[in-house]
Amino acid sequence: MSDQELKKDHGESDKTDKKQKKKESGDQAAQAAPEADLQERIQQLEQEVEESKDQLLRKAADFENFRKRLAREKEDSIKYANAALLSDVVPIIDDFERAIQSAADSKDFDAFHTGVSMIEQRMVGMLERNWGLKRFSANGEPFDPEKHEAIAVEETDQHDTEIVLEDYQKGYLLHDRVLRPAKVKVARPVAPEGAGGGDEQ
Repeated sequence: MSDQELKKDHGESDKTDKKQKKKESGDQAAQAAPEADLQERIQQLEQEVEESKDQLLRKAADFENFRKRLAREKEDSIKYANAALLSDVVPIIDDFERAIQSAADSKDFDAFHTGVSMIEQRMVGMLERNWGLKRFSANGEPFDPEKHEAIAVEETDQHDTEIVLEDYQKGYLLHDRVLRPAKVKVARPVAPEGAGGGDEQ
């Protein structure tokens, strides 16, 4: 083979090598581009994860603060629930103090009695008007175990049913619900003679 042919072959092989190298570098560049995109995408996702973590921590802290505030408000509402009621009662306590002082100065029992009766009426009226607390009397009413607590019983032939004869202590309703039953003496009808005698031998 001549030198020219060798040069030609060598030149062609160089061209082939260059093409091959160019192709390989193109393939590498093509591979490098997706890898770079992939790395960028990974960084974006990592950043999003960090932001999500940060938001989650903030939300958790906000929720914890809200829960604590709610617990404090509940505590306060229980602690000060009776503030309005007590504000209504305080002036009546002042009235009692004035009545006691007046009685100590004047020694007038009738005036003291009248003053205390007026204060009691004022207090009962205020509690009924502002708070729905109503005092009830049971005298002469049919006995109702939900409203009356019988602490004495008297058998009588004057009534056909159980009737309240006497209030020992008045009862109270709170918005039509019994807050405290009245302590009462109850008349129980005398059982007719011979009633239930069939069971006895």
